[in-house]
Amino acid sequence: MGPPAWRISGRLLADGFWTALAVLLTWLPFVLAWNPLATVLFNAHVSPSHDVLLADVYAHVIAFFALALPWGLVALLVLPHATAAFAATGKPGDLFNFAAAIRGVRRDFTTWNVAAAAIVTGWTIGLACAGLLCVGAVPGIFYAILVSAHAAAALHRANPRLSAG
Repeated sequence: MGPPAWRISGRLLADGFWTALAVLLTWLPFVLAWNPLATVLFNAHVSPSHDVLLADVYAHVIAFFALALPWGLVALLVLPHATAAFAATGKPGDLFNFAAAIRGVRRDFTTWNVAAAAIVTGWTIGLACAGLLCVGAVPGIFYAILVSAHAAAALHRANPRLSAG
C-alpha cells in the first residue's frame, strides 16, 4: 500500500506545525548554549587566527559542531518515537511526551536502533546528494525526510493515522 494522495489540508498544516514545534523544543537548549559556548571558546583562544573577527567565526563554528552531535543524539532519542505516536493518535501531546519516547526506546531498542540508523543514513545520503552530486538541496532534504518518516513508521505499526488525509 502506497502513501496517501498528496493534498494540502488544514490537518496537514497543523500536523506540520506541531511536529516543527517539537523539533524546535529539542533544538532550543542547544541554540541557547551556542553563543555562550562560542564566547568561552573565543576567550580560550582556540582559533588558529589572531584576527578578532576570524577568531570569533572559528569559535562559533567550533561551538556549532560541538553542540550538533549532542542535539542530534537527543533528537534521535526522542523524536522518532514521539512522531510515530503522534502519527498514530493525532494527539499533539504525544509529540511532547519525551519520557514516553524514551520508554519506547527502552522497550524496543532494536527497532529504534535500525530506525535511527536509517534516519542518519538517509540524511547523510540526502546531504551528499545536495553537496557532492549537485542534485540540489531540496531533492536531497526531501529524500532524507522521506527516509526519516519511513524509518519512524517502523516504530509504531498499530493503527496508523494517515496525516495527509
